[in-house]
Amino acid sequence: MSNEAKRLVVGTRGSALALVQAEMTEGLLREAFPDTEIVRKVIKTTGDRRTDVSLSEVAKVEGVFDKGVFIKELETALIDGEIDLAVHSLKDVPTVLEDTFEIVSVLERAPVADVLVTKQPGGLDALPQGATVATSSVRRQKMLQWLRPDLKVCDIRGNVPTRLEKLAASEEFDGILLAQAGLKRLGYDPEGKMSTDEGDVYGALIAPDKFLPAAGQGAVALEVRKGDESSAAYAKAICHEPTMTRIVAEREFLRLLDGGCHTPVGVSTELSGDTIKMNGIVFPEGDETGEPKMAEVTGDAGAPLVVARELFDSLK
Repeated sequence: MSNEAKRLVVGTRGSALALVQAEMTEGLLREAFPDTEIVRKVIKTTGDRRTDVSLSEVAKVEGVFDKGVFIKELETALIDGEIDLAVHSLKDVPTVLEDTFEIVSVLERAPVADVLVTKQPGGLDALPQGATVATSSVRRQKMLQWLRPDLKVCDIRGNVPTRLEKLAASEEFDGILLAQAGLKRLGYDPEGKMSTDEGDVYGALIAPDKFLPAAGQGAVALEVRKGDESSAAYAKAICHEPTMTRIVAEREFLRLLDGGCHTPVGVSTELSGDTIKMNGIVFPEGDETGEPKMAEVTGDAGAPLVVARELFDSLK
């Protein structure tokens, strides 16, 4: 594909949230390149197909240990030339990509907080002792039980609307944890009532300064084949540079920890002029009762890799 061809094929998963994110990407591309035909190709991934086991077990079951279960088939489509650009929720993308691929652009980031959704309003403080909260994220499970050791956790699968319906209908769990970004992009009110076919549920933000998000949470990433300068040029033209600075720092911190999508690590970044502030929390592996390590560093926003190294070193 080249700019002269005036055609760009965008690959995406088929979930409701993925389609919204693809539409956001396509809108920006059409605005920047009005003479280019933007074509969408929906691809079903391993993570979409295997909803019969917990998310942390999907890679083991499928034998794709080194691949993100929500990006494997999209990367195959990139290699085969079926698509020119893959759109991802960045927190689903492995920390280290194969040499064949690269993340060259990100859209402007949405809010990064996590949201507790319950059957009754009131949020975390209103959950009764011993209540059960469902989430597929190991990080969220660890953070939740650190803040409320009395709570039980269980796994849940499905896209955002499906999870909301499961909560409304469930007698087995009392709440679920979701990302504020995904809820907002799908038109839900993360801080109010959300209606489903099974009944109403209620969202409450958990302050991200005490419930640190996943690296890249709220960011939409654009991936291309390495060396495909034409597709990369399209993607870079719509890149939100402040978001790129933040996610470079966060993903480098995760890389230094040798952490992935299922590692109980939280990291947040904040830009202020030429300065970037990073906060990190790491839960000790195999220790159910151990206190997490936490640190905060501030440094030059023009050197996000250096600041990420400082945060990593402070948590050793």
